[in-house]
Amino acid sequence: MRRVVAMGGGGFSMEPDNPLLDQYVLSLAGGPRPKVCFVPTAGGDAEGDIARFYRAFSAFDCQPADLTLFTRTIGDLESFVLAQDVIYVGGGSTANLLAVWRVHGLDRALWRAWDQGTVLCGLSAGMNCWFERCVTDSFDAARLQPLHDGMGLLPGNCCPHYDGDERRRPEFRRLIGSGEFDGGWAVDDGAALVFHGESVHEVVTSRPGAAAYWVARSGDGDVIERPLDTRYLG
Repeated sequence: MRRVVAMGGGGFSMEPDNPLLDQYVLSLAGGPRPKVCFVPTAGGDAEGDIARFYRAFSAFDCQPADLTLFTRTIGDLESFVLAQDVIYVGGGSTANLLAVWRVHGLDRALWRAWDQGTVLCGLSAGMNCWFERCVTDSFDAARLQPLHDGMGLLPGNCCPHYDGDERRRPEFRRLIGSGEFDGGWAVDDGAALVFHGESVHEVVTSRPGAAAYWVARSGDGDVIERPLDTRYLG
């Protein structure tokens, strides 16, 4: 089964005292002591991000590893990636993540991993990367802009941090209302879309009140947000 867990925000890097989303991701791997690999490309392979990952996942019954590309130590990326049960992509710059992955061929390895059943997940840039298009601050930290060349494992458009960054909701709605984006997925911090193949199987949350939406343009030109059913993991 091809699975992606697309988090608007949350997990160990944003909710260090709330392990619910991370535990859920591990539960999808099945079997004892799953192998989970953190990919910190979007954050520039920052040592602090990597340390936080190991600190969080050492508390779980799993086998943590990391994959850095700015200082690359793994020659055969595809074999390494295909040996993992979970690939966990951190936040940061979506545009930089995509560029670096493509230079190294990691994007192709991740397509293979998804196809073989490895659980792919991530937050923020680690959510954006799986879709065709997204809203990002990759090009200007002070201004959100659309990005049109995501990996495209998942069709369509997305917007993370829907409630966590006051700029996101109006910009996503503007892009859909103008027709630059067609309908798309919007996800709060603490919420995650769980895809089976290209369809949403469920929405899970690490806190009550976190939400996800299908946002689309109506026939008369209005932008409509349809809340999705959620399941609180607590």
